[in-house]
Amino acid sequence: MRSRTPKVLHNLCGRPLIEWALVAARQSGCTKLIVVDAPARPLDGLLGDDVELVVQPQPDGTAGAVAAAIDSLPKSGPVVILSGDVPLISPETIHELIEVHQQRSAAATVATALLDDPSGYGRVVRSADGGLEKIVESKTEGDATAEELLITEVNSGVYVFDAAALAAAIGGVGSDNSQGERYLPAVLPLIAAAGGSLIAHVVDDPSMLLGVNDRVDLAELRDLAQMQIIEAHLLGGVDIVAPASTQIDVAVEIGADSVIEPFTALCGATKIGERSTIGPDSTLTDATIGDEVTVLRSHLTDCEVLSQASIGPFSHLRPGSLVRERAKVGAFVELKNVDIGEGAKVPHLSYLGDAEVGAGANLGAGTITANYDGVNKHRTVFGEHVHGGVHVCYVAPVELGEDSWTAAGSVITEAVPPGSLAIGRGRQENKDGYDALRKAEAKNQK
Repeated sequence: MRSRTPKVLHNLCGRPLIEWALVAARQSGCTKLIVVDAPARPLDGLLGDDVELVVQPQPDGTAGAVAAAIDSLPKSGPVVILSGDVPLISPETIHELIEVHQQRSAAATVATALLDDPSGYGRVVRSADGGLEKIVESKTEGDATAEELLITEVNSGVYVFDAAALAAAIGGVGSDNSQGERYLPAVLPLIAAAGGSLIAHVVDDPSMLLGVNDRVDLAELRDLAQMQIIEAHLLGGVDIVAPASTQIDVAVEIGADSVIEPFTALCGATKIGERSTIGPDSTLTDATIGDEVTVLRSHLTDCEVLSQASIGPFSHLRPGSLVRERAKVGAFVELKNVDIGEGAKVPHLSYLGDAEVGAGANLGAGTITANYDGVNKHRTVFGEHVHGGVHVCYVAPVELGEDSWTAAGSVITEAVPPGSLAIGRGRQENKDGYDALRKAEAKNQK
């Protein structure tokens, strides 16, 4: 991956690669989750509380990884083995493998796929009767013969084992191959020699078994995962105008009849209600959006917008902001930790930080809250139906009573009583004849 980040922690549509496998395992009904980590334990603390982390002492291959976990496995019953870099495996496929494994009383069941280009994958070698004979690696020259490399059925790295059969055989896997690694497929002949039956089960959708070896693979899988996510939303009644130019993370929720316009990114745990329109050119990260909301060409992070409110264009809602029902945040407005009351308006060209805006208030263009004194943040409180003038600066902490007014161009530093008009600006003074006087002075200087 050419990265300081471990491969399985690379992001795929809002979720680390390994988390895709864990989610699928949980949803398929697996009751105990074990993840094999490296000695440096880069995954420690990053997985769910239901995950047991075990360490593979040295990077000696997939069989070494399973051997490191063997003492944590149950003594009987089916054991599912997934690869942390094979993210698109579905819960249904895992469940199907377990059912086939149990119905046929198998000791080992391998999920396989038929690929047009099997390069880099282990090949599935079948016996004359069509049964599974062995799996040969193909990573380096000498792992497989020329004839075996022509096989298009590949090993996915997804297995179901009988726990007792696996425990009995795993210690016998050696490293007699070109890479000197202990390959997990080498356990299959050992299980067969002990009388266990082997099954190779072909998965209908080979994309579910594709793995990530580099960033090219990751990009290809991102396209596949993104299309799956978008298709699910389309089938759920969401109108995605231009799927190819839309990014939606896997945990995003969108209500029916909402419209996602082109060049929009919905990230993290964003939730959108029904009949809302998001975009074009908008980015929402961990945002909660109500019903019938409009967000136009804006950037929202860790904030909440309630029903029938409108945002943008070109506005930025930062963490902690709440825009209540039917409120308007207009063009080129930035909010940070602000509560905009029901029906209130901040029409354009304003910055509000650490503020409360009462219901029905209307703040003029160029409204600024000076919320930071260099050491601490302070709040500005606008009462209900406040009428803020154009180009007014409110120096926090300051409070404006309901139905109060501020004159354009003011700097407000003191509380404004309800119903009052605050004027905080120098008086205008006109100098008659100023232009002629200046021209005369300039002429005399010559």
